[in-house]
Amino acid sequence: IRQEESEKYLLGSQNPAMVEVWKMVDLVADSSANVLITGESGTGKEIVAEEIHRRSGRRDKPFIAINCQQYPHELIESELFGHEKGAYTGAVSRRIGKLEQAAGGTVFLDEIGDLSMDVQVMLLRVLEKKEIERIGSNTVIPVDFRLVTATNRPLEEMVRGKTFRQDFLYRINTIEIKVPPLRQRREDLPDFIRFFVHKYE
Repeated sequence: IRQEESEKYLLGSQNPAMVEVWKMVDLVADSSANVLITGESGTGKEIVAEEIHRRSGRRDKPFIAINCQQYPHELIESELFGHEKGAYTGAVSRRIGKLEQAAGGTVFLDEIGDLSMDVQVMLLRVLEKKEIERIGSNTVIPVDFRLVTATNRPLEEMVRGKTFRQDFLYRINTIEIKVPPLRQRREDLPDFIRFFVHKYE
């Protein structure tokens, strides 16, 4: 089993489920398919997303990570799409959104289950049309990015509860990668201990 370390992360694993995760990462890295990473909080979903980007042909372009839970509803739209000066109160200058900043790279949307239904609709249109409009502008801007999302929430249940759009889930979940919880990776504990001792010594 490959044991691979980077300066930031321990990527190798003795755990069969985690070995399958890294096999999947290698398989999907160079495709254009949208990837949904699922798993409990703290399992390393963003690390998996970064590795998909690092092993892809987009590795020399930006990796833009956005935690959807971090932004209130009224700000996430501006964060993603950007805005023009004067688009709303407080918009004192033009802002380039994250989707535009990605420019040939990868956009990672963490906690995707926290997106409101209306923002889901906006993103669905972006994924279909490959273009955006900044808030306060009618100018269409082409965008090119690979989308990777993650969640610790049961999106299928949310679809049934009418709090997550089925068409949006279908679009973002071309390929699902399930990351096992750390409590099921006890065989990796010695490697984790050595890695962190070495990192912080």
